[in-house]
Order: sequence, then structure tokens, then C-alpha cells
Amino acid sequence: MQTRMLEVCQKIAEDHGLVIEGAGWHGTNTGFSFEPVFRVSIPTFDGTALNLEKDRFEFLAEHYGLAPSDFGREFRTGSERFRITGIDPKRPRYPISAERIPDRRGFKFAAENVAMLLQAKENRL
Repeated sequence: MQTRMLEVCQKIAEDHGLVIEGAGWHGTNTGFSFEPVFRVSIPTFDGTALNLEKDRFEFLAEHYGLAPSDFGREFRTGSERFRITGIDPKRPRYPISAERIPDRRGFKFAAENVAMLLQAKENRL
């Protein structure tokens, strides 16, 4: 269903010079309803979606002990998996934003903890 909705929305986005992407689901745990999530962006010079969160992360990552390529990487803490979605320098104690997989609920982490968890994942591979 989300694929069909995305196809229809892409036509509308193109009419307005925008790019639209599917971004998963939200609120599916009730069993009675669901919320497909779409991200609408201004296209970049190559036609891909502009992602300010990614650009900001790549610019600031090294200041927090992370690599610019860590945006979107997954890490595990306990039995839960998370995906890095951003960085916010206005939150000095917990600047790293991540979403829990699979429900996409947002969480904040200390940069040094995320760096350690990413390193642990690499060591296991």
C-alpha cells in the first residue's frame, strides 16, 4: 500500500519540483491503524533529495568522534537496534539522534557511547 501511495505522491511532487521518499511506518503497534511516513525534499543538483540532517551530521561528526559516513549506520544496545539519524550540537550531553528499529521511535545518545557501540559492531564483523 505504501508503494502505491508513494507512486501517486511522486507525481504530485514532480509537478512542484520536489523529491519524495518513503520513510517507513509510524504508529503501527495499535493494530487498528497505520501511518505511512514520507519525506518531501528540495532536489539537489543531481536530482537526489536534499537531506539537511545528513549534511549537518557529516559536517559535525568528527567533532564528536564519529565519521561523516556514520550517518544512517546501525548499532545495537542491549537487545534493541538503532539507526543514526542526526546530530544536534544544542544537546551537548546527548547530541546524537537515532531511531529505534523497527518502530522508528526517536532516541538521544551520548556521542562517545555511539562511537563505542559502532566500534564494537566493527570488531564483531
